[in-house]
Amino acid sequence: MTDASYHTAPIPGSPTDARGALLAADGTPLKAKLRESMRTSRRRAFMLVLPLLLFVLASFVVPILMLLWQGVYNSTYATDMPRSAPIARAWDGTSPPTEAMAEAMVLDLRDAREAKTIGKVATRVNRELSGTRSLFTKSARRAARMEAPFLDALVDVDEDWGKVETWGAIKIAATSLTPAFYAAAVDAKYTATGDFEMRDEERQIHVSLFWKTIWVSGAVMLACLLLGYPIAYLLAHLPMRTSNLLMILVLLPFWTSLLVRTTAWIAMLQSQGVLNDIFVFLGVTGDDQRFSLIYNMTGTLIAMTHILLPFMILPIYSVMRAIPPSHVRAAKSLGATNWTAFWRVYFPATIPGIGAGGLLVFILSIGYYITPALVGGQDGQLISNFIAFHMQRSLNWSLAAALGGILLVIVLVLYWLYDRIVGIDNMKLG
Repeated sequence: MTDASYHTAPIPGSPTDARGALLAADGTPLKAKLRESMRTSRRRAFMLVLPLLLFVLASFVVPILMLLWQGVYNSTYATDMPRSAPIARAWDGTSPPTEAMAEAMVLDLRDAREAKTIGKVATRVNRELSGTRSLFTKSARRAARMEAPFLDALVDVDEDWGKVETWGAIKIAATSLTPAFYAAAVDAKYTATGDFEMRDEERQIHVSLFWKTIWVSGAVMLACLLLGYPIAYLLAHLPMRTSNLLMILVLLPFWTSLLVRTTAWIAMLQSQGVLNDIFVFLGVTGDDQRFSLIYNMTGTLIAMTHILLPFMILPIYSVMRAIPPSHVRAAKSLGATNWTAFWRVYFPATIPGIGAGGLLVFILSIGYYITPALVGGQDGQLISNFIAFHMQRSLNWSLAAALGGILLVIVLVLYWLYDRIVGIDNMKLG
C-alpha cells in the first residue's frame, strides 16, 4: 500500500490529523511513534550485546592488531640510540661509513652504557647480523675513552666497524617500521638497500615448518574424519539410551585436563609403554626391537588425533541426527542398494557437518602447542612451538609476531577457500 492510500483511507474511528495521517494515543503521528519505538528497540539490543562486543574487542581484535603491529614495528634502537639512528637511516647502505656516523655511534654507545640499555641495542642489531652483540658491548665499554677520529677509534676496537655489512645491519635496526621480521619469517633477509634476499639453504627453517604444520593439520583432520564419521553414524542410529551412554564416552576427554591426556600418551607410547607391550605380546615385534612411537611425528599424530577427535564427532553427529530416516528408505524403495542409498542420499546430507568438523579440527591443529611440545620431540615440532620459543626464550617478540601473523593469514586463506568450495552457509555445528 502506498503512502497516499495510507493517508486517504484511515481506519474508521481512528484519530487522524488534518492531512488524514493516523495519530497515536498521545496525539503524535503514528509513523513517527513507530520509528521512535524501533530506535529504542535497537538501542536496547545494542546495550545488551555491548558487553560481549567489548569483550571480543579487548580479548580478540585488539591483541591480533597488536600482534600484527609488533611484527612490523620495533623502536628499540631508535629509542636508545637517538643520535646514530637518524644518520644510519639516511645512509645509502652501500658507501663506506663516514666520520659523522662514527661520532654519533660513539656518543650513543657512551649514553647507552650509562643508561644500561646497551644490551637491548646489541641484541636488536644482532638479530640482523650475527656477532654484532659482542661488537657493541665491548665497544661500549671503551667508548668513554675514544677520541676523534672516531671511525679509526672504533676500527681499533674491532675491524668490523669498518665493514659496510655492519652498518647495514645498524640501518635496518634503526628503522622502527620495517619488513625485516616478516622477511625473516619466510626465510628471507631484508637488506640495507631495501631488497630481499633468500637466506642460505641450511638456515631456511620457517617455510618448511609452515608446510609441515599444514601437512600435520591436514593429516590429523583426515584421521579424525575416518575415525569420527563411523562413530557419529553409530551414535545417530543407535537407540537413544545406548547412544547417550556412548556420547558420555565421547565427551569424557573434555572432563580431563589436556596436560593429563598428553602425559598419558607419553606413558603409552614410550618404548616400554602399553602399546609396545601389546605389540610384543602379539608377536608383532620383538622385545629388543620395540617401535619408536614417542618424541617423533608418529607420536604427535596419534596424540593430536585422539585429543581432537571429539571436535569432529560432535558436528557430524548433530547433522546426522537431523537427517530423516525416510530419505534412505525412499531411495531403497526406488531400487537403490544400501551403498548407493548411503553414498547418493545420506552422505551428501552430512557434508555440512563434515565441513564444520574438518574446519574446526584443522584450525585447532594448525595452532596446537602443548601436545607437539610434550610428545613430538624435535621431529614433531610445529610452527607454534617456534613462536613460543621466540616469545619465551629468545625474546624476539617481533619475529614471533611475524610468524603468528603469517599463520593468521594462512588460516584466513584456508577459511576463504572453504567458503568458495563448500560455502560457510552450509556449515553446521548443531
